[in-house]
Amino acid sequence: MTRDLNDLKFALDAATPAPDAARKRDNIALAQQNFAALQGSANAARPTSENGPNALWTGVKTMLNTLTTKGGLSATTALVAVGFLYLSPIGQDLMRTGPDLTIAETDIAAKTAPPAPKVRTELPSAIAETTARTQAPAGLSLAAPDIDHAQMAAPMPADLEILTLNNTESFANMAANPVKITSQEPVSTFSIDVDTASYAVVRSSLQNGALPPRDAVRIEEMINYFPYDYAGPEAGEAPFRPGVSLMPTPWNAGTQLLHIAVQGRMPAVADRPPLNLVFLIDTSGSMAQPNKLPLLKQSFRLMLDNLRPQDQVAIVEYAGSAGQVLAPTSASDRSTILQAIQSLGAGGSTNGQGGLQQAYAVAASMAEDGEVSRILLATDGDFNVGINGPDALTAYIADQRDSGTYLSVLGFGRGNLNDATMQALAQNGNGIASYIDTLSEAQKVLVDQLTGALFPIAGDVKVQVEFNPATIAEYRLIGYETRSLRREDFNNDAVDAGDLGAGHTVTALYEITPVGSAAQLSDSLRYGAPEDVQNNTEFGFLKLRYKDPGADVSQLIELPISGSETADSEARFAAAIAGFGQLLRGSNYLGDWGYAQAIDLANANRGADDFGYRTQAVQLMRLAQSLAGK
Repeated sequence: MTRDLNDLKFALDAATPAPDAARKRDNIALAQQNFAALQGSANAARPTSENGPNALWTGVKTMLNTLTTKGGLSATTALVAVGFLYLSPIGQDLMRTGPDLTIAETDIAAKTAPPAPKVRTELPSAIAETTARTQAPAGLSLAAPDIDHAQMAAPMPADLEILTLNNTESFANMAANPVKITSQEPVSTFSIDVDTASYAVVRSSLQNGALPPRDAVRIEEMINYFPYDYAGPEAGEAPFRPGVSLMPTPWNAGTQLLHIAVQGRMPAVADRPPLNLVFLIDTSGSMAQPNKLPLLKQSFRLMLDNLRPQDQVAIVEYAGSAGQVLAPTSASDRSTILQAIQSLGAGGSTNGQGGLQQAYAVAASMAEDGEVSRILLATDGDFNVGINGPDALTAYIADQRDSGTYLSVLGFGRGNLNDATMQALAQNGNGIASYIDTLSEAQKVLVDQLTGALFPIAGDVKVQVEFNPATIAEYRLIGYETRSLRREDFNNDAVDAGDLGAGHTVTALYEITPVGSAAQLSDSLRYGAPEDVQNNTEFGFLKLRYKDPGADVSQLIELPISGSETADSEARFAAAIAGFGQLLRGSNYLGDWGYAQAIDLANANRGADDFGYRTQAVQLMRLAQSLAGK
């Protein structure tokens, strides 16, 4: 046997050609070239200090450092290996069968093949989700997908956004509100919120095949994304009308949902003051992607058609430096404004500080008594020059808001979306934060809801609920974690809070546990008893404070909660969205209630849905159900 093996070895060695260094070098170069071509995309990642000419070799290193699960590592390695095998000449030789393939050639190929290039790739959504979370949810297995090489080589459609591996997104959120014991802490206080950014980010993630990061889910913003048919104020009343109602909690038979609704007045067009609008546009290199600056230009074109001749527009851009692109111009001069918008191009770093300073200066030069001045900051949130931290930005914007200029933020794109910075700017600039991922969303924010976004009717709106310990044992506020206020803040007019725009609605939900319910989570105290409230049967008492635009002193609205108010379909749809948001955040308060029940509740209470927003929400619930495997 030994002699036979030696003879075979001698024969193979004799048949083995000498290594060809030139062929080896050419094959390696061609393999690298093919890999680079395979990764080309219409949505290719922007060049940055980390993604320059060497990005091809740095991507996989970043990817492998990010991935920590065995499933993610296995799937990623499989993709790289299969791509190399298929595309390179050496790999094609390995896959070829026939008499011309010898053992010697196989050995040469194995010894001379270069290591898999470190490719920065856009992976299928299942793997992208694993990367974003660093670990898959329990019960979720990740298998390497079948690869369509022709499809991978083709450019990505401009309207399809994939969450990339070098994800640097950050989101502003806090742990979910806990259950409070009424006898110990009967008062709950928070600032209103009319932002909608979170819902649009959730939608973007789901439509791209990934569950959203849990911190991206702010339930109050999901609920308040939708218009509701609430009763508005009568002539001569406050600029908004509050209302309350009660319903059984869908996910807990032993509790109830307290629904708080606020409807703002919609002034007639003729009564709206002139608007001074400064577009502050991020033109840094990170904005070059199709879903950023190009989408921004299209969005602002839609908005211009809804401005009036007495409204003025100015444009400031910022990248490595800041500069005024358009001096204050009447909105009727549409061609001049459009030309200025179209001239914008992306490149450089992000001098957010310089841009903000110049925008406020321009707004101040446009301001006249009785007019509304607003800065619209359009960015992906990547502030990397100048004031580059939420705390510093908060302090700067807080110093500027007393000038009477409002600051709202429009977020664009994914991958490096700095939601934390956007929230800090909007909340402290007396403005709103929205995220625009499609032209349809631009239509909703900048056209359909233009008056609410730009014309304030009430400032520093605060909500306070005092629950009656004789009737309510426990309660928890669903959402509004980042809007929480201290009890004493309610009466302190120096404490900032959210603003309400024309026609805006605000919705808040409490889950409350009646005294004696089996659903009560806390045990009764051995040595204490609820305070005597003289057998009062009220569930609670609702108070709201607000300021008229430009005023320094707040006004008070009070409304008792009798416990007999009955919820309608609008409240029940809001409950469905609240349940949806809690599912996405992995709430511990839902029991066995899941996506199927949320879908049924939303479908049963869609009501009037002229623009299809509620129908779309049901579709997103179905996507989340599939992605979660539930």
